[in-house]
Amino acid sequence: MSFTKDKSSDNYTTDKIGWEIIKDYIPQNKTIWSPFYNDGLQKTYFKDLFNLDIIHEDRDFFSYTPEYDLIIDNPPFSKFKIICEKLKQLDKPFIIMGFSKIILLKWFQRMFKDNLQLILPFTRPTFTHLTNPKKGYTPPFGVMYFCYKMNLEKDLIFLD
Repeated sequence: MSFTKDKSSDNYTTDKIGWEIIKDYIPQNKTIWSPFYNDGLQKTYFKDLFNLDIIHEDRDFFSYTPEYDLIIDNPPFSKFKIICEKLKQLDKPFIIMGFSKIILLKWFQRMFKDNLQLILPFTRPTFTHLTNPKKGYTPPFGVMYFCYKMNLEKDLIFLD
């Protein structure tokens, strides 16, 4: 399923700053897959910010899995649970963005109780909707980066 045409409320691209604020946690020597396409700008952002050429195509996340080392992306929030189920099945490192209350959900706690780390930005990332030209939308809820098997120096990282 290509999420771009699935549900309009899921069509938000993480603005460039949303990736720049976690630059110190993005490995430079790994093959990164960003499976949630939206407008395709994430590939450009990663090239500009980190000189990384990532796998970022408008393909079905559930039926297509390229060769990769880790996933870094902002998945559609309405599909977060089924996406997490697939991520757990793949059992490879990832950094995904999600709203803060996810950590309180029992299914999420059971699924990722081992090997989970969190990056909490002081400044909320902004997003741009695929069909709305207004840039810089900040959601009314907190957003954090959920990290699985990333072996970061701490399990809970607060960014200034």
